[in-house]
Amino acid sequence: MSKYILVTSGVCSSLGKGVASSTIGSLLECSGLKVAMLKCDPYINVDAGNISPYQHGEVYVTEDGAETDLDLGNFSRFTSVNLTSENCISTGKVYETVIRNERAGRYNGRTVQVIPHITDEIKRCIRHTATSSQADVVIVEIGGTVGDIEAVPYLEAVRQFIRETGKTNAISVHLTLIPVITGGELKSKPTQHSVKQLQEVGIQPDLLLCRCMAPVDEGIKNKIARFCNVSQGSVFVSPDIQKSIYELPVIFHEQGLDAKIFEKLSLGCRTTDIRQWTDFLAKLNHPEHTVTIGMVGKKDYLDNCYKSVQESLFHAAVTGHNSELCIKKIDAETLEKSEDISAFFNGVDGIVIPGSYGQRGFLGLLSTVRYARENKIPYLGIDLGMQLMAIETARSLLKWEDADTTEFMQTSTHAVISLPEEQTGPTEGVMKLGALPVNIHQGSKLNSIYNTTQVIERHRSKYSFDRRYSKDLAAQGLNINASSASDGQTEGFEWKEHPWGIGVQYHPEFVSRPSKPHPLFVSFIRAALDNKS
Repeated sequence: MSKYILVTSGVCSSLGKGVASSTIGSLLECSGLKVAMLKCDPYINVDAGNISPYQHGEVYVTEDGAETDLDLGNFSRFTSVNLTSENCISTGKVYETVIRNERAGRYNGRTVQVIPHITDEIKRCIRHTATSSQADVVIVEIGGTVGDIEAVPYLEAVRQFIRETGKTNAISVHLTLIPVITGGELKSKPTQHSVKQLQEVGIQPDLLLCRCMAPVDEGIKNKIARFCNVSQGSVFVSPDIQKSIYELPVIFHEQGLDAKIFEKLSLGCRTTDIRQWTDFLAKLNHPEHTVTIGMVGKKDYLDNCYKSVQESLFHAAVTGHNSELCIKKIDAETLEKSEDISAFFNGVDGIVIPGSYGQRGFLGLLSTVRYARENKIPYLGIDLGMQLMAIETARSLLKWEDADTTEFMQTSTHAVISLPEEQTGPTEGVMKLGALPVNIHQGSKLNSIYNTTQVIERHRSKYSFDRRYSKDLAAQGLNINASSASDGQTEGFEWKEHPWGIGVQYHPEFVSRPSKPHPLFVSFIRAALDNKS
């Protein structure tokens, strides 16, 4: 029988509940337990596919093609769990299932209500995660904060679930905030109020994780335990990290969080081996080199917009090359307004353009590709970043001034990028999502990186390169280095006369982990270090 850890939060959003849940999962795996992860999002969207990254961060794509919350990226990077669409549910998804059941007459004429039908569906999803994974422990992250009206059905489901499952089989972990006010005083009152709100819906937390930017002494911990009705030794601190979120497994382990979870869930006395994290931090804290990567994106983009790309670069720098990574954020819209963009790339050893949608900043992105090509700077383009290589070659070298993508310009006479159904040949206009086979062309630089002729990579794209223009671009030094094994569509480009210039249609960032960086990012960082030297 699986055990359950149900993670909630209060006071304010963005406290790091996803990272905390992932860290707990990692510690349990380090003790030899099999874990499963589930994210419950209170938004009404069926999935995260249509949500702006400015509102909710990047869209993380699972192996089976689900467009999910970015926290699943944290789940993947901290644990070895193979995530699928079943590891993420939303209010929209839950209601969709319940309404479908009602239309099929499965409720035998009963009035369909939030309680019991919505809450029962939430509980069914939690139990299904356990049965389908056969995990020892299932970690369930409840999105939003206590007090949000959207979170009410989930908290009620959690209350029922803990009562039905039993306190030794299901525990509540509550993440709160201890603010530091002027003068440096720590205030526990927000945590007390948050726990009181949780208790009002019938949930008594077993463990408290307190976010704080300053050290918390035992006196404050005991005060919180007393006022929040938790046992002494059940209050833990999630401090501001120094360099990386990957410090948290070591921090939580040193506080004894994993041991307390074993005690609460009656899992016996276990040994947690965290050497994978201490080894990573040893490299992080004692780098031999420094590498600076220019990441060009839309105006004022948030770090979470390209979270997986930044993490993949970080993994490749630290684990792959024992190097300190510096990311220089460059605004594509500002580049559009500048006649000479070279100043923006001073001190940059390599350039990345990650995947994005929309025309805003397009000319700035295009000028970045040209600058990288002409100045022999290592360049990695992902999704749109790859497509820009084709458009830039067509405009700059073939002198097709109207070369474009039909995503931005429907009337282009040289639509080198377009929807498959707009192209000639037996193609089908389907959004490519999830893990799909990619053929790597022999003799290409990409072939030497993967050291194989076929890989499985995750996709999230609609538009693709029109192969009618292949020979024209190849004559100008832009070669196709990969193609889809299923429909033959172009999956990658590389510049022939360039030290390292590669673009890929797929998203390699979704499978990179701290201890196992993706080979494409490892090779790119190596090229950037060589360029620096």
